[in-house]
Amino acid sequence: MPHSRLPAEPGTRWYRKLGPGLITGAADDDPSGIATYSQAGAQFGFNMLWTVLLTYPLMAAIQIVSARIGRVSGHGLAGNIRMHYPAWLLYGVVLLLLVANTINIAADVSAMGQAATLLIGGQPHLYTIAFGLVSLGLQVFIPYTRYVRVLKWLTLALLAYVGILFTVHIPWMQVIAATVWPQLSWRPEYITTVVAVFGTTISPYLFFWQASQEVEEQQATPGALPLIEAPGQARASYRRIKLDTYVGMGFSNLIAFFIMMTTALTLHMQGVTDIQTSAQAASALRPIAGDMAFMLFGLGVIGTGFLAIPVLAGSAAYAMAGAFQWTEGLELPPGRAKAFYSIIVLSTLIGIALGFTPLDPIKALYWSAVINGVISVPIMAVMMLMASNPKVMGRFVVSPRLRWLGWLATAVMAAAVAAMFATLG
Repeated sequence: MPHSRLPAEPGTRWYRKLGPGLITGAADDDPSGIATYSQAGAQFGFNMLWTVLLTYPLMAAIQIVSARIGRVSGHGLAGNIRMHYPAWLLYGVVLLLLVANTINIAADVSAMGQAATLLIGGQPHLYTIAFGLVSLGLQVFIPYTRYVRVLKWLTLALLAYVGILFTVHIPWMQVIAATVWPQLSWRPEYITTVVAVFGTTISPYLFFWQASQEVEEQQATPGALPLIEAPGQARASYRRIKLDTYVGMGFSNLIAFFIMMTTALTLHMQGVTDIQTSAQAASALRPIAGDMAFMLFGLGVIGTGFLAIPVLAGSAAYAMAGAFQWTEGLELPPGRAKAFYSIIVLSTLIGIALGFTPLDPIKALYWSAVINGVISVPIMAVMMLMASNPKVMGRFVVSPRLRWLGWLATAVMAAAVAAMFATLG
């Protein structure tokens, strides 16, 4: 069979195999996620650290499923839903994803502007415009194969939260004990925070992004074809996806753990238990942990915002393109994928504009989390059905172990959504 195997790459270092999974995982720790993790640590101390241990295998499993769907079929999630499921499901999911992502972009660029103001002074709205336009320019005018290198380097911004740990004393035995044997609570605010952490960690835009980036990677790699057409490429591709996703999701959850632990050690211990934004978390750290912790936290907010905005805008564009069969791809020049790039431009510009409205960013984040939580359950269920369907996956239907983990992740998210609605009143 022609092109049945990818060209051999002897001596390729493991870190060169990292791409969609690493970027997806790092983008999960966006400014709104940082705010959620900060609130969890500030409000409940070490008693929220256990959530990271639970979400890691579930998050990794569902992201591997989404990556495999893209790599095997050669189509993103929206394209596969369009080909195999009712139109009402496709259009409903894509519309909700577009709304949620745009609101999330608004919250992220606003948080970046506030962080810059804390660090160097000036007008937050001006920084918000500048950050949003710079991110938009990078997405539109730099081809994917070059831009992905920028995104990989931006993941290093998350190391700021590792650096903070060197500024505070850590009682490791207490941390470990609370992580593996936490004091759980049935108080509504505790349950709501658990739901928020789950919803922040396992989000629909990450599924759409990673599946579509696998398609981009395949199209950008000479000799690579969808696995359903070139089964001989499966072994190497699956190894790369597994390594990429486990490292990316592990990195994401480790940073979430460090953010919760840092805010528990500093803010919670000092009685500061109400943190609503990532910029507020950075500001609150300053008098407690010092200027270095404050600076690292603030820089991390800006760096992760630059990483997350392309993922949010890009996943919305891929979803719309798949739904309406538009030409798509960040590797293509804007003139060859006008509709695709128009979604990236519009969602980013609307996100910037929302920062100038009376819209409460906290309520916006809350409702975007509600939308993400609600639509994640049917999307995950459809993904698991697709991953087990020979019409979609051919001989590459997922293994029983991955199927079990994927459905478990879906059940956990369904329980989280049920708890979310139970606490809405």
